[in-house]
Amino acid sequence: MNILYLNLKKKWFDMVLSGEKKEEYRDLKPYWLKRLYFNDNTEAYDQNMTEEVITELKNKTYSNKDLNFWAGWVDRSFGKIKFTNGYSKNAPSFEIECNEVEIRRGNPEWGAEPGCRYFVLKLGNVIEPLVDYI
Repeated sequence: MNILYLNLKKKWFDMVLSGEKKEEYRDLKPYWLKRLYFNDNTEAYDQNMTEEVITELKNKTYSNKDLNFWAGWVDRSFGKIKFTNGYSKNAPSFEIECNEVEIRRGNPEWGAEPGCRYFVLKLGNVIEPLVDYI
């Protein structure tokens, strides 16, 4: 099972852990495209090509199926996410199911800017309870 490792600020970390926040957002940027999706065409990872894809995603509504069809990018299908609050090796962390990744607007109450499109990580149940080394 693929695991995605992400850091969160305390506010969002606590909201996700409590089950209040059901989605996590990542900006539509080439970095996140390459981290959340893969493409068999090595030329697709070129900075100019990823910028073109991101521009399209910001301006039009695309599903993962559409993204695969017109640009060859496929969701990496992370089965779970390990969230950590901070960068210390002793930082609190937990694992949670990652149900899917969508490309759409997010909820401003959960940290999204109104009207902006994101890579939206849809979260499921906590798998591994909180590990707090502090």
